[in-house]
Amino acid sequence: MRRLRGGAAVGVGPAGAGSGTRFLRAAAGAAAAVLLVSGCEGLGEADSSAGSGPTASDGQAVSPLKNPDGTKPGLAPVTTDADQTAARKLIEEVDTKKRGPKTGYERDEFGYAWMDTADGVPLARNGCDTRNDLLRRDGRDLRFRAGSDCVVIAMTLHDPYTGTTIEWRKQQASEVQIDHVVPLSYSWQMGASRWPESKREQLANDVLNLMPVEGRANSAKGDSGLASWLPPDKRIRCAYAVRFAQVALKYEMPVTAPDKQMMLRQCGG
Repeated sequence: MRRLRGGAAVGVGPAGAGSGTRFLRAAAGAAAAVLLVSGCEGLGEADSSAGSGPTASDGQAVSPLKNPDGTKPGLAPVTTDADQTAARKLIEEVDTKKRGPKTGYERDEFGYAWMDTADGVPLARNGCDTRNDLLRRDGRDLRFRAGSDCVVIAMTLHDPYTGTTIEWRKQQASEVQIDHVVPLSYSWQMGASRWPESKREQLANDVLNLMPVEGRANSAKGDSGLASWLPPDKRIRCAYAVRFAQVALKYEMPVTAPDKQMMLRQCGG
């Protein structure tokens, strides 16, 4: 695994395991990894045979203001005065309440990971699971498992959270994880515990709420809201706040008052 920062390659060690993490690895010519951190999973596949396939996108990040359904890749910075004004207007629409108890939260309450059958979300029922949909959405120079145009085994990913570029291979699966922008346990505490299971499955597999990112950054985030954690790359913090707000509004979910204040602050408020 190599991470590139400013054109120089630096070594990357194993991602740290956070609270509530389960990490399984089997190695014998093939590698598999699944990392569960507050509802956010690592990447892994049982079959690591090489193959190549068409690139689904160019991986160029798009502003969340121009990507309201999350089908375009990444998080481009929100920089202009007009866009920051639009961002604050969007964030102002989000309701607030205190964070409730975590009692009863289990990842399984949101369905099994990466189902292709969660209705009401983009890319559902397309024959490719949610995880691989996201790798195809955000990755560049994709390589697929032999005979598949779905299962990604290698790619180049620009991580919006750290601003680094990751040359990812399935053998180092946990170096890239899929982050739930609004963490599932956070949503549970903000009202999802009372939702029907179908709505929870929708949130867990909605590409609007999912972002492939560096594993260690995702582990550091855990189930934090914005008042407790922000992406290390300051340039995309407003974009991150916008995406958090977009998810909250779509699912009619409040955020805490400190989180909303921090969201506004990131966009010049």
